[in-house]
Amino acid sequence: MTDRRLWSYKDIAAHIRVQPDTVRSYRKHGLLPPPDHVEGGKPYWYADTIRAWVASRPGNRSRREH
Repeated sequence: MTDRRLWSYKDIAAHIRVQPDTVRSYRKHGLLPPPDHVEGGKPYWYADTIRAWVASRPGNRSRREH
C-alpha cells in the first residue's frame, strides 16, 4: 500500500520530532530527497518518500510512532 499524501516541512518535522526550520536546513544542505511535488513554489514530499528517507538516515534507531 502506498501513501500518496503530500507532506510539507511542518509534517516532516512532526514525523521526525524536530522544528520545521531544521527540515528546511536539511533541504538547504542537500540532506532531504528532492521534492515529489512543488505547488506555488512550496515543496511537498509523499509520506512514503519521507519514511524511506528516515529509514535510511545515519543514526536511525528504528524510531517508532507511539
